Amino acid sequence: MNYIKSCEFNIDTACVEVQLTDGSMVSIDCIAVENEYANNMYETSELDFLIYNEPLSYAELLFSCKIEDYLKNSTNYTPLSDMR
Repeated sequence: MNYIKSCEFNIDTACVEVQLTDGSMVSIDCIAVENEYANNMYETSELDFLIYNEPLSYAELLFSCKIEDYLKNSTNYTPLSDMR
């Protein structure tokens, strides 16, 4: 298992760039991740917050495959049709 050495968001490419301790680099396409995992504007907003403010947490969630659980637990969304 590789460990994260550094991590930052590159606004020019819309990617979180991760450097691992073995020297390899991983570039995470944030738009593709949002398209895959975010089902509503609340989840998109939560991912955007992580990207800009906590890119390390964002990368760790993706690498550990826990991003769906995080979004389910961190956002409270009730469709309008269910509110009646």
